[in-house]
Amino acid sequence: MDLPQQVIELGDLTLRRFDREADLTELDRVIEESLEHLSPWMPFVADHSRAKTAEFLGRRHEAWESGHEFTYAIVLGGAIVGACQLFRREGGPENRRELGYWLHPAATGRGVATRAARALVEQAFRFPGVDHVEIVHDPANRASGAVPARLGFIALLRRPAEPRGAAGTGEEQVWRLTRHQAEQAASEAR
Repeated sequence: MDLPQQVIELGDLTLRRFDREADLTELDRVIEESLEHLSPWMPFVADHSRAKTAEFLGRRHEAWESGHEFTYAIVLGGAIVGACQLFRREGGPENRRELGYWLHPAATGRGVATRAARALVEQAFRFPGVDHVEIVHDPANRASGAVPARLGFIALLRRPAEPRGAAGTGEEQVWRLTRHQAEQAASEAR
């Protein structure tokens, strides 16, 4: 089974596989400090607790090894400032991967999420047969939508969805980037 890199160095930014024991205290603090920022869009923060963070980290190893979900700590200046994830939705097609991301509010507006997402797109296209990557978010979450727009994703469709957070609209915006589009953009950048 092909697995993505466990550590991705991006200059001052590093994406690395979470460590269940070593990251618990820091990740729990980052989530706690980000509650107000994340609660409009991320339902997992509604009942945040250290125990829930420990449970989340405890499931990362199995999810990674199964090849279903790869979750990274986003590390800037030696500190965790968020998380990003490359995954295949349950029952989703083998040729598609999806990615998601969230940041501590102090790390926003600096291109961190865009750089992390770009790196995850590159990892997704390392999987044989994967021909497109999607990013899905609530249309009202403009900051989240700016990332795929900057990376050349195409706004594919809006569809009804359960609101994911307190500010949810009941819709989700689906963005798509094909392998061909990514290769063409990389060629033009050279």
